[in-house]
Amino acid sequence: MGLEIENTKFTEKDFSNFSDRLRSNIKALESLLARPDFGEGELSFGAELELYIVDQKGRPLYLNQEIIAELNDPQLTLELNRYNLEYNFSPVMLKDGCFAKTQLEAQSAIDKINSCAAKWDGNVVPVGILPTLEQSDIGYHAMTKLGRFEALTKELTEIRGGPFTIAIEGEETLQLAMEDVTLEGANTSFQVHLRVPPAEFADFYNAVQLVTPLVLAMAANSPTLFGHRLWQETRIPLFKQSIDCRPLDSLNPVPARVNFGNNWLRSSPIELFEEAAFLYQPILPDCSDEDPMEVIAAGGIPKLHELRLHQGSIWLWNRPVYDPADGGHLRIELRSLPAGPSITDMLANAALAIGLAKLMQPEIKKLLPAIPFTYCTANFYRAAKKGMEAELFWPSRQQSEPQYRSVADILEELCPRIPEQLEAMGFIKSDFDPLIEVIQQRLASRQTGARWQLNKLEELRKNMHKREALFEMFSQYRKNSASNIPVAQWL
Repeated sequence: MGLEIENTKFTEKDFSNFSDRLRSNIKALESLLARPDFGEGELSFGAELELYIVDQKGRPLYLNQEIIAELNDPQLTLELNRYNLEYNFSPVMLKDGCFAKTQLEAQSAIDKINSCAAKWDGNVVPVGILPTLEQSDIGYHAMTKLGRFEALTKELTEIRGGPFTIAIEGEETLQLAMEDVTLEGANTSFQVHLRVPPAEFADFYNAVQLVTPLVLAMAANSPTLFGHRLWQETRIPLFKQSIDCRPLDSLNPVPARVNFGNNWLRSSPIELFEEAAFLYQPILPDCSDEDPMEVIAAGGIPKLHELRLHQGSIWLWNRPVYDPADGGHLRIELRSLPAGPSITDMLANAALAIGLAKLMQPEIKKLLPAIPFTYCTANFYRAAKKGMEAELFWPSRQQSEPQYRSVADILEELCPRIPEQLEAMGFIKSDFDPLIEVIQQRLASRQTGARWQLNKLEELRKNMHKREALFEMFSQYRKNSASNIPVAQWL
């Protein structure tokens, strides 16, 4: 959704033209993938971090456009709601110490934003869902007035034909209805990008899908919304429901635009792009003048504007990305990890996800018959709900039927094998070793960001009302996060 659009009013002809061009884009991508050297090259790591802007009391500050205007930083972008920002990190080659460089850039970026926000007595915090967020912070008044957000809201609302309903059951229950999509902006994430060669894409993508529930359980950091204790990673159901535009009165089995996927990838990344085109109607039919096949015939790399814009309006938790930069390449964007608790924790989650996927990749074809995709999807939601207390279906070539295993049990078996996998990919040992130690500490303590928040709330509620406890808990969270202390060490 980072691509800006100028037109926000569309006709039926616009949608028809966009669909035609989208199919043309897919044919062009097929041609690119047929090139033996397309997408080859050194692997790179990138990330995006979404942040809340808060005042000294921990309440949302509606300042994103003011901060953007003041800093004029091309790596800083607007988010759906006025109290959120996104920072896009510079991609770094694995061999160049990508984790340490990203950590330094993250700290520098947060310091710079905080210096600016201080003019309004504010600062930014990485947290999946702001614990002090209130229902009055959600609504059209909170939305960033930007063309693509206006168009997105309009189109999704029209398709829905009624309010967006939220129903989440956890330790407590939350039910409400929204007339717009701004509740989506309550979710902030740390999105990881990894360049993947096309020849390896299918197996690596399937491996990422398989291990995502494990990583999500370990990374959980969003246990509350509006003071309700819900899922360990409440962002997962909230994001899906807050923009679920499927018509209320329709029996048409259209998949949600936010989902974990529909099947294992069979052989080629083109399947994911085709699926997006064939299963989801366009909502932002902004067309370019490019003839992609003409560009390819001339030996160039097309931008494929329509394909990229359409992909940006379908929120797979692990999303394929086509990028025309650097001779054109493909990436996997891991979108399920929450922002926070600390910079170190977020990078440790990234190292865990990549290392586990690389570990499973060589055997993934043999393992898939032992875990139907619906089981993997169930794992994802089970991990989001229960965190490290979840038990998941985990495949084995020795099984005679699917069996549950605890997240901790699976990770204790697999984690010792991660360092060699990361090193084989080209990561530097001194760069990832401290992050693996952070994961080992979290695994030993069983303390995720979500578990710390819930435990701290329970402790504070002995002497405080709920609202006071939420604010005090978040005050302690901010201090620990700003000090970049891994959450396993938080008291």
